[in-house]
Amino acid sequence: MFALELARQFRKTRSQQRFISFISMSSTVGIALGCFVLILLLSVMNGFEKELTNRILSVIPHGELYSVDKRGIDNLDAQRYRLEQDERIARVTPYTKLTGMLQYKGELKAIELTGIIAADNQQYFEDRVSQPQWLSFQANDKGVLIGQGIAEKLGVQPGDAVQVLVPVATNDLTFKAPKTITLTVSGFLSIGGELDNLVGLMHLDMASNAAEITSKAQGMQFTFYNAYSANEIMREIGYSYPQAVYMSDWTRTQGHLYNDIQLVRAVVYIALVLVIGVACFNIVSSLVMAVREKQAAIAILKTMGATDSLIRTIFILQGIINGVVGITTGVLLALLVAPNLSAIVLFVENALGIEVLSGDIYFIDFLPSELHWGDVGITVALALTLCVLATLYPAQKAVKISPSSALH
Repeated sequence: MFALELARQFRKTRSQQRFISFISMSSTVGIALGCFVLILLLSVMNGFEKELTNRILSVIPHGELYSVDKRGIDNLDAQRYRLEQDERIARVTPYTKLTGMLQYKGELKAIELTGIIAADNQQYFEDRVSQPQWLSFQANDKGVLIGQGIAEKLGVQPGDAVQVLVPVATNDLTFKAPKTITLTVSGFLSIGGELDNLVGLMHLDMASNAAEITSKAQGMQFTFYNAYSANEIMREIGYSYPQAVYMSDWTRTQGHLYNDIQLVRAVVYIALVLVIGVACFNIVSSLVMAVREKQAAIAILKTMGATDSLIRTIFILQGIINGVVGITTGVLLALLVAPNLSAIVLFVENALGIEVLSGDIYFIDFLPSELHWGDVGITVALALTLCVLATLYPAQKAVKISPSSALH
C-alpha cells in the first residue's frame, strides 16, 4: 500500500528529527507500559475473584433462611425437598448456629459454631479438613471442628476436650448463667483469612438441643449454581416462604471482599486508561511536529496529484504504527508475565524474605493471577481506538497545508 510505505518513510529518523523521534518513542513506551500493567492488574483481580469463589464461596453458604421464633423451621423435610426442586439451587442443608465462647485450660475465644449433618457435607469440606479428622468428627456425636486460627491461639490438639459457653436469653432480660457444652476436638478447619479465627462445625442434633430448637433445625443454608445471583434468589425464596423467617446471603457477610475487588478493578481500569490516553497525546505532539517538519514533502506530494485522503491516511498510519508497536509490545509482555505472576512473586518473596499477602489477614497467602482473553481484547481495542483518535487532528493539519506557501 502506497500510503503505508510513505508513512514508514516519514518515520525514519534524521539528525534534525531526533527530538520528534524521542517523543514518538516515549508515546510508544507509554502505550506499551499502560497495556502491560492494565492486563496484568486485571489478571490479578480475576485471580482474586476466582480464589474468592473457590475458597470462600465453596465453604460458606451462599444464602441462609432461619426461623424468627425459637421453635425452628416447621416441616423441615418437606420444605427442604420443595426447595431442592429449584433448578437454580445446588443443595439445601439444614443447620443450627450457636455463638459463644470456646474455653480451654482457662483461655477463652469467641466462636461461631454451625451444626450440620456431617454425612451431607463431607464433599464440601474435604479440601478444608483432612480426611482422618473428618471421619473422626463424623463418628463422634460430640465432635467439633474448629478454625485453624482458634486452635493456634488456644493451643488445642485433636482429642482435647473443650467447653463451649452459650449465652442463655431470658424474656425479662435478666442475666443467667451460660449453658456449658462439652465437646471433643476432632480436627481443624482451614478456610483462610479471618474466618479461621471465628468459625467451627458441630453436629446438628447437639446444636439444636443446645439452642433449644424444638424442630430439627434453626434454618436452611443454600448453595446456588451461580453464587452471584444469591441476593436475588434469597429474596424470592424468603418473601414466598410460608413461615416468618429471616434471610441472608453471602453478599451481606463476605460481600465486602467482592466489592473491594470490583472497586479496585474499576479504579485500575480508569487510572491505566488515562495513562494510555496520556501516551496517545504524545502521538499528537510528535505528529504535529512531523507535519511541520514534512511541509515541503507534503506540498510536493500534493503538486504530484496526491489527494487529501491520501495525505490524511499517511499521517493516520504513521500514528497507528507507533500505537501498534506499543500495544504489541505491552500485550506480549503481559501474556508472558500474567500466567506466571504467582511464581514470579513467590520467587521474589523467597529471595527478599518478604511476604506480600499474609494468610492470617487475607483469605489467601499468595498473589493470584488469571488471564482472560476478553480483558486482552478490550485493552487492545481501547488502546487502538485512542491511538486512531490521536492521529485525526495532526492528519487534518497536514491536509490543510498549501503547496504554494509551503514551497515558497
